Amino acid sequence: MLPELLPRPAAITPLEYRQRRETLIAQLPAGAALVVPSAALVTRSHDSEYTFRQQSDFYYLTGIQEPDALLLLLPGREAGQCVVFCQDRDATMEAWTGRRLGAHGVESQHGIDQAFENAQREKLLPSLLAGRELLYLPLDNPEALSIAEQALAWAQAGLRRGKPALKGWLDSRPLIHEMRLIKSPAEISLLRHAAAISARAHTRAMRICCAGLNEYQLQAELEHEFAWQGASGPAYSTIVGGGVNACVLHYIENSDTLEADTLVLIDAGAEFDLYAGDITRTFPVNGQFNDAQRALYQVVLDAQVHAVQSVKPGVTLADIHQRVVRDLTAGLIDLGLLEGDVQARIDDESYRRFYLHSTSHWLGLDVHDVGAYRLDEETPRLLTEGMVVTIEPGLYIPCDDDIPAVYRGIGIRIEDDVVVTCDGQEILTSAVPKQVADIEQIMANK
Repeated sequence: MLPELLPRPAAITPLEYRQRRETLIAQLPAGAALVVPSAALVTRSHDSEYTFRQQSDFYYLTGIQEPDALLLLLPGREAGQCVVFCQDRDATMEAWTGRRLGAHGVESQHGIDQAFENAQREKLLPSLLAGRELLYLPLDNPEALSIAEQALAWAQAGLRRGKPALKGWLDSRPLIHEMRLIKSPAEISLLRHAAAISARAHTRAMRICCAGLNEYQLQAELEHEFAWQGASGPAYSTIVGGGVNACVLHYIENSDTLEADTLVLIDAGAEFDLYAGDITRTFPVNGQFNDAQRALYQVVLDAQVHAVQSVKPGVTLADIHQRVVRDLTAGLIDLGLLEGDVQARIDDESYRRFYLHSTSHWLGLDVHDVGAYRLDEETPRLLTEGMVVTIEPGLYIPCDDDIPAVYRGIGIRIEDDVVVTCDGQEILTSAVPKQVADIEQIMANK
């Protein structure tokens, strides 16, 4: 019997992409323009390329998946405020690499006001930007900066003909990223689906796990489930860390053999329509926690559950992190890995020997999604309905001589994806077990 396929969610509509562009245009001052290049193909070796992945801001504003495109937002332009340059239709190239949208396809399928193929770009771009006094563009993008330099040269040449001067350029990313921080219902539906695929993959890995397998074989099970369910692949490099490898936060070698009586940490998520799932689970290779593993795991789990329950409008990620730090520090003292008063160990940061990272990050089109965490240096951002975060406390016990032997080399992280709702939270990743009894039961029923 073939594995079950999850029902696919609806795609984001061209109307929603248009509304995003209109919202952004309304924020631009008179006489400004916004320029956002797409991603380009990147050579892997010789004549082969890495799998193409669209630039997230460009995709957020257009929904276009092709490389070598350029978006212009031109407030007040009578012929259309949104212009896209795209790949030329080319029968020979399309026979090799697939059908291209062309200008007509960009307009008809994506609701763009006006589109031109790249063969016309050099001719048309100067006139489209003529008279614009301020450009917004991603300042980390060399192509966008090159366009800005060209626009400055065109403007200086135009001064002799009475054209307005180009005063300079600003970073477009803060405007776009502030919009991306609040997810629409359609975006949350895609994130929910990416999470559901990711949860099925983690459960599948639990069921197949046993001593003697290699880490990469669990990775293969995870990524097979991603592909089977229609995901484009992993949203980030899959982490499968058995034993002491779990103490390496971004371990991606996935090359060792899984040993009995150790834990394995899996941090993996599927990408669906460019939206990311992000789940971490830690479980015993042989299906049964020993006493030390269970005690340490329960410390992390309790902190994680409390943190998830704290997600709601009006709190900050800093508040949630500090609660996690307190819970983990108290647990470390109870287990004898730290000594003394909880607040004293927080104040001197002794806990950081075992907990090196933050508790949360934004989630969306990027796994570490965009948006400022602070309104200014002193003011953390309050959580608001429609934000999506991860909650991922962990403990990583070094193999040092002063550590009790039963705890040495144990790494544990537990991570869920959480939507901030009007009165609390929705856990997108609850389908994959994390309670000790549930994990042991699912691993026993292979």
